[in-house]
Amino acid sequence: MGPVRGLKKRKKAEKNKSHEDQNASGSGSSEKEGPLDWWDEFSKRINGLQSPAKGLSRFQSIFKMSRKTFDYICSLVSEEMMAKSAHFVFNNGTPLSLYDQVAVALRRLSSGESLVMIGDSFGLNHSAVSQVTWRFVEAMEQKGLHHLQWPSTEAEMAEIKLKFQKMQGFHNCCGAVDTTHIMMCLPASDPTSNAWLDQEKNYSMVLQTIVDPDMRFRDIITGWPGKMKDWLVFQSSKFHELCDKGERLNGKVLELSKGFDIREYIIGDSGFPLLPYLVIPYEGKELPEQKDEFNKRQRATQMVAQRALARLKDSWRIIEGVMWRPDKHRLPRIILVCCLLHNIVIDMEDEVLDHLPLSHNHDDSAYHQQICGTLDVNGVHLRDKLSLYLSGRMPS
Repeated sequence: MGPVRGLKKRKKAEKNKSHEDQNASGSGSSEKEGPLDWWDEFSKRINGLQSPAKGLSRFQSIFKMSRKTFDYICSLVSEEMMAKSAHFVFNNGTPLSLYDQVAVALRRLSSGESLVMIGDSFGLNHSAVSQVTWRFVEAMEQKGLHHLQWPSTEAEMAEIKLKFQKMQGFHNCCGAVDTTHIMMCLPASDPTSNAWLDQEKNYSMVLQTIVDPDMRFRDIITGWPGKMKDWLVFQSSKFHELCDKGERLNGKVLELSKGFDIREYIIGDSGFPLLPYLVIPYEGKELPEQKDEFNKRQRATQMVAQRALARLKDSWRIIEGVMWRPDKHRLPRIILVCCLLHNIVIDMEDEVLDHLPLSHNHDDSAYHQQICGTLDVNGVHLRDKLSLYLSGRMPS
């Protein structure tokens, strides 16, 4: 995973077992009764939330995941969230259980509604919503990072390559990279505001991701101001550094035919440089048929990254739209946790995925395609080999 600016290692709090046992039960039910009874009780507290989306239960519509996934997340963060001594209560004085706290945090992240609106709908003070959400973010940073990592085995990478190959014929492809903007409303009095003003005159923070064929994030970098060009963000990443050192995308070379070998690589749009390990479309109008066909296939394959970012924003709407004066040091960590939650839903093979919309529009349509224009000679050779192979004209 690439760096997340603003993320700092924290000392783990001492475990307080008795406190955990006392507070892990849900809304007045015992821990042994589990989340089924918890939800029956908790759902009675919810006011003013929408009717379930078509094909989804009320629970799935509210939290953007199944009960099975929710249960897993509770088990993931339980130790961290219950380790600190805190006494969060509903407005009627009832203490919040672990399930309650996770539910409040997930609703805040998935709806993007204000702290006051979340508090009103759940019967909580808005400051409690803020504190609970941040405690959840910290717990996910500590316990959920294994859900966002580069493939660690040859078998895992081979499966990714095969799925990319089946899409549009790109052999030995390991990922697709794309960038989105998390838009913000910043006060005019903020002396740093201009640093966050992007090319479309929005205040924004960049999120750049590398995605596998299942729309799972495999590497991210976030925290940079929106004015930074896509290629500069990429060049600042740990992923780029590892590739340049030969420590990433350094797996098996594939022989397409005699004398035509291709290394591991990822694909991106024209906002990135053409590198020995990063393949972008050909530039120009009225391209020869072979290059035009290559571009169509390349863009169709790269679409998986656009869809992943669109689904991320649609599911975790705290980072969709325009955020009101966010803490720019905390925001990268919130973005990271939204990416972790996105991956967990995929890793759990959640049935909710079948009902989520599939779009490729993750940024406002006003954002225009950036053009980097940097070409590495080895990148040119790799792209030409792939183009020749996809056209069926490669010598045997």
